[in-house]
Amino acid sequence: MIFDLLDNGSPSRVAVAVSVRGPAVTYGQLRQQVQDLADDLRSLGLGRGDRIAMALPNGLELIASFFAASVVGTAAPLNPAYRVDEFRFCLEDTGARALILPPGGAEEARTAAGESVLVIEASLDDEGHVHLSSAKTVGPRRPDESPEPADTALVLHTSGTTSRPKRVPLSHSNLMISARNVAATYELTEDDVSLCVMPLFHVHGLVASTLATLFTGGTVVVSPRFNPLTFWGTVTDHGVSWYSAVPTIHQVLLARSKSRPAGAEHLRFIRSCSASLAPQTMAGMEERFGVPVLEAYGMTEAAHQMASNPLPPRVRKPGSVGSGTSVEIAILTEAGELLPVGTVGEVSIKGPNVFGGYEGNAEANAASFSNGWFRTGDQGYLDGDGYLTLVGRIKELINRGGEKISPREIDEVLLTHPSVAEAVCFGVEDRVYGEEVAAAVVLSGPATEAELKAHCSASLSDFKCPKTIYFVEAIPRTATGKIQRRNVAAEITK
Repeated sequence: MIFDLLDNGSPSRVAVAVSVRGPAVTYGQLRQQVQDLADDLRSLGLGRGDRIAMALPNGLELIASFFAASVVGTAAPLNPAYRVDEFRFCLEDTGARALILPPGGAEEARTAAGESVLVIEASLDDEGHVHLSSAKTVGPRRPDESPEPADTALVLHTSGTTSRPKRVPLSHSNLMISARNVAATYELTEDDVSLCVMPLFHVHGLVASTLATLFTGGTVVVSPRFNPLTFWGTVTDHGVSWYSAVPTIHQVLLARSKSRPAGAEHLRFIRSCSASLAPQTMAGMEERFGVPVLEAYGMTEAAHQMASNPLPPRVRKPGSVGSGTSVEIAILTEAGELLPVGTVGEVSIKGPNVFGGYEGNAEANAASFSNGWFRTGDQGYLDGDGYLTLVGRIKELINRGGEKISPREIDEVLLTHPSVAEAVCFGVEDRVYGEEVAAAVVLSGPATEAELKAHCSASLSDFKCPKTIYFVEAIPRTATGKIQRRNVAAEITK
């Protein structure tokens, strides 16, 4: 089980340190804390098979709670910025029995929990100890049970284009194998210090920055949030040897640095994942920061990493996401046949890190698996060296700086407005985020763009809300009457 990762580091070595005057805990201390927190959860009536959600900011409270929840039952981390409706959907869809929150605040999450979900508060004392408390229980104390490798350790939601978000269950084995693959790709050792600037409710920050580092007994430095003003100071203070982030963060750091920043000399490499990295950005980073930049490819269903460019002296190919990292990659036709080198098709994967299927969604599983291959929904091709280049997405997700957004979810919110007859959301190019959310709307009554944006904001996180709304007489359709979002975007924004 993933709790065993805490045996991989020397008991006296720092496992997790929170940047900007935060606490630091050793492997021995973190292991004991997780055991104590697991005992607290069992005392509240939680046990094997129970889904334990959490909506916490990046920090020691989230890491310790995640490990404890995965020991007792299944961890279900959520974005703390969600609105009530988003929290309610996630809690109901996962069947969460408990929700771990910061002391006080988090009113939208508390409202969503209502009386049916046990609210537990996670607090941090001056000595760096995490404590869990609740005014209620869900039943008598549950027995101590250790999870099996095939048990679900983590459940996350991934956005779909034709339905509500889908549940992705990841086993202890999936996560351990993925952490090992990441560690092997970048030759991580106990001397490495990673800086986690990605949210820990995503597999990018959780698996790549955190679990892979703990797998090799290194140190994870966690930032409560990305702050370009303190970033390089944190790198210097903690001797950070690598960090992983989305291109948006890399671009911000590059734009703010006119020369090599103090602290960059500590870095061994920089990793980029979760969205496409422009070759010119990669070149600018390598020139400015003086370290290799390695673009990788990951997704929730694969417990994160599937491919990566390698460390020097092996070749890094700008514009490519590298070769498979202990994961088989193939390019398939729509019928599931293998395509030759250099031919564009659907990127498909196999490997023990890949999940076994979406929960309670036979239709999605039938469409996503073909002869043992998981079909990613991305289009790409392999070159003669086995390097993968992505050229587009078959699935019409909007990728805003690494946040994968379901346009259907936004459509449904817009359509609840009494003056909206039709709504189609799509992604448009954006210099900072790669893609930004836009919408085409047919009105049946009076409404302004500001009014519709406010309507979306009441139900959706800010990053999902359309930044531009186009009012049109009719939504463009194909000859057969179908709506294709890419066609809508091309027609309306031309």
